[in-house]
This record gives sequence, C-alpha cells and structure tokens, in this order.
Amino acid sequence: MSIFKTDMPRNFAIGFFVGALIVAFQISPELGQQIIPEAVAATIL
Repeated sequence: MSIFKTDMPRNFAIGFFVGALIVAFQISPELGQQIIPEAVAATIL
C-alpha cells in the first residue's frame, strides 16, 4: 500500500498542472505567443 500513498499525490499534482495549462490556453490562446515570440527573418542590407 505504500506505493499508492506516494504515487497518488504526485499523479494528482501532474494532472492538475497539465489541466491548468490546458484551461489557460483555452481561455487565452495568445498567451503562448507572449512566452514564445514569433520568428522573424533577418533582412539583407
């Protein structure tokens, strides 16, 4: 039974974190664009 005692809280924490990310990106899709900027090609002078 000690396996379940240590794994359950960790699995709930991982699931909560992943679920929170999914909800955050569903509410505000442009959130990802602020974290990772859009690629811009350099111009040749």
